[in-house]
Amino acid sequence: MLLRNARIATLGGSDELIDRGAVAIRGAVIEWVGAEHDLPTDQFNGLAERDLQGKLITPGLVDCHTHIIHAGNRAREFEMRLNGASYEDIARAGGGILSTVAATRAADVDALVQAALPRIDALLSEGVTTLEIKSGYGLDRDTELNMLRAARLIGERRHVQIRTSFLGAHAIPPDYRHNADAYIDDVCIPTLKEAHAEKLVDAVDGFCEGIAFNAEQIRRVFETAASLNLPVKLHAEQLTHQGGTQLASEFAALSVDHLEYCRDDDVTAMRNAGSAAVLLPGAFYTLQEKQVPPIDCFREHGVPMAVATDCNPGSSPLTSILLCMNFACILFQLTPQEVLAGVTRNATKALGLHDIGQIQTGMRADLAVWDVEHPAELVYRIGFNPLSERIFAGESSAL
Repeated sequence: MLLRNARIATLGGSDELIDRGAVAIRGAVIEWVGAEHDLPTDQFNGLAERDLQGKLITPGLVDCHTHIIHAGNRAREFEMRLNGASYEDIARAGGGILSTVAATRAADVDALVQAALPRIDALLSEGVTTLEIKSGYGLDRDTELNMLRAARLIGERRHVQIRTSFLGAHAIPPDYRHNADAYIDDVCIPTLKEAHAEKLVDAVDGFCEGIAFNAEQIRRVFETAASLNLPVKLHAEQLTHQGGTQLASEFAALSVDHLEYCRDDDVTAMRNAGSAAVLLPGAFYTLQEKQVPPIDCFREHGVPMAVATDCNPGSSPLTSILLCMNFACILFQLTPQEVLAGVTRNATKALGLHDIGQIQTGMRADLAVWDVEHPAELVYRIGFNPLSERIFAGESSAL
């Protein structure tokens, strides 16, 4: 197809828009993008032309951090937090992640897929074309594998690219409550090896926190990932400073996520490692946190900032990437341009992808068409979805 008469935010490193722009797509690939008056028309005579009447085109959005596959919900804990209980209080009382573990262990693969699809469809309806999905609500061999199998099935049942992260080091299960080291060695690492052998894993993640695993325990998981040639990511410095960012940087992590308690030397380490900072304002909002990630320090050191929903049943029950973008501006003081880069170009860095996230010749044709004039309109409205059309791998799905 040939999309004409559009405003185009290419996200190719510049915030400038192309007015009266055109995008030529052949198959799944972008063959040309630029101002319409520069279009080599003889080269694209065979393509079906469409006049977008000034609508905005951006890259398809990328949600680079989700826990979207799970069973059950944690609405009761929401009430507990409103009555003064902290995230740590709930977790130490057996709630939090462990309550979702119990529900998820009781569900089979098909039940996990069916439960996740409405949440995933909500994200797709807002222009998401690539979605990261983590395991981590099984904390045993069979359920961790089933979560990853369910994630792969989502990619077959919906027009969306799925990237999986093995998060076996998410929480300490009840049967290993007093022996986290044994859980890492006896369950987490062997399950990672099985998941890799079944081709279920694109990256390896962990939760380095006082209520989860320490840096040396995560190190053993990351050393296994390195032996399998798998990249790593890490939940770090969300509630306290535990040194996870420095560890992640040693392993050239694709991303370090949350980062509310990240320090200047951590940011320097991330810059040197080439890691993206994944900001998760949904969890910050839900948990009513006060410590803001060091946004200015990321800017100063040129650390790419991605933005993601962190969709999960407890700390971020958020299935709107547009609302997440608004949160990032309001709560973290990102600019609309930074937020749009955060859910496109920078989000792909957090996933180790190189063929999406920008509208450039040779990139895959994952696009979102919006009935707005300027990208800032995607961010400042609340509860407003102006998506007109979603294009995945060159195929259009009109709304």
